[in-house]
Amino acid sequence: MAGEHPPRAAFPTTRITLIEAARGEPTLEARNALAVLCAVYWYPIYAYIRRLGYPQEDAEDLTQGFFARVLEKAYLRDFQRERGRFRSFLLGALKHFIANERDWARAEKRGGASIVVPLDAVLRTAEARYGLEPRDSLSPEKLFERQWALALLDRVHGRLRADAAARGKREQFERLKSYLLADDRGDGYRAAADDLKTSEGAIKVAVHRLRARFRDVLREEIAQTVDDPADIGQELRDLMAAIRS
Repeated sequence: MAGEHPPRAAFPTTRITLIEAARGEPTLEARNALAVLCAVYWYPIYAYIRRLGYPQEDAEDLTQGFFARVLEKAYLRDFQRERGRFRSFLLGALKHFIANERDWARAEKRGGASIVVPLDAVLRTAEARYGLEPRDSLSPEKLFERQWALALLDRVHGRLRADAAARGKREQFERLKSYLLADDRGDGYRAAADDLKTSEGAIKVAVHRLRARFRDVLREEIAQTVDDPADIGQELRDLMAAIRS
């Protein structure tokens, strides 16, 4: 998944708010916003670069360099919501960066850039994580989309987990989260009821409510990366298709 998220009280909570902050002048707020974007999107970018055939060290350099260049050269100022989807913009910017900025990316790792991007800790886990990727025929673009979808779902799960914890229902969420994208099979609800010391009927109600909240939060997250609300449904379909791939 996308890793740990910065404390929600410290940063804006919606992706477009983050993008708009990162598109501004290189202030502390903009850099903090970029840190949040890095936490969400760093692995899809790393996986894309590795699937292109770059070795581990080069992929680390390019991932680090890309995010540093995004802030230093204000790539995000070119993103306009009316043009479509943020993930498409991000991938396009990455392709441009790889084609034109390889030497700069290596210089960044050696200390030649003025922007420090907080990716050192997560990049130490990147190759182990990439090693778990199926050795399938997915193109770099399809792998990016799948990892984007998983990162988005991780973001949604994080919000639901925080909501549950605030209501004293963290244990219930952890037990029932597997039902968000799958129906009950066999005695699943009964087993969950036994584990949580409640009735099967109560579990069914809890799952129904959790799924409804999941759909709402997922649509909220998607809505932050598209300009036209009419695009939300297609983005949702693309997300599910990317996961199934």
